[in-house]
Amino acid sequence: MATLALETHAGALDAPRIVRESSLAMPATHKKVIVRKMGRDSLSGYVAPANFVVEGQLELLNQAGKVVMIDLKEIKSVDFVRDFTDSGGPSRKTFTARPRTDGLWVRLKFIDNDMLEGMMANDLMQMVPEGFLITPPDTRGNTQRIFVPKSALEGMSILAVIGRSESRKKPAVDVGQPGLFAEP
Repeated sequence: MATLALETHAGALDAPRIVRESSLAMPATHKKVIVRKMGRDSLSGYVAPANFVVEGQLELLNQAGKVVMIDLKEIKSVDFVRDFTDSGGPSRKTFTARPRTDGLWVRLKFIDNDMLEGMMANDLMQMVPEGFLITPPDTRGNTQRIFVPKSALEGMSILAVIGRSESRKKPAVDVGQPGLFAEP
């Protein structure tokens, strides 16, 4: 966590300026999240979307403006939400029919025997070593995305691969330019 120091210039009428003592800077944009812990309690706050997991801990800026570090072993899920109305998690935990969006249709089984289905990107570059980022079945609800730490899971099943990858598509056959006029 970065610490700040106040610096003033002697003899100058300049306003004090803030000097950052650490190279770790909080980003300008934050996403609203509800952190669901294993003990059924939850915390609301903001996380940096690109790097919210730091050294095995979730870096959460709570609503009081304080940075709180939470160990991933204590977290069941981090729900990226539209607003902070805590409804107890996603409204639907399974898909009613086969999803239409491209990706991996997965079923997560938590260590407390809870179950959740969702869609994951079928791209290894988007995977993080600490857990899985999934899209819940009801994208119109309050919960938009869910990060689930690996430590909260008992198992994960891939139910289907939806969509075709670019490498499996048949290449286009080059037929050349058709002749418009017959040559004598």
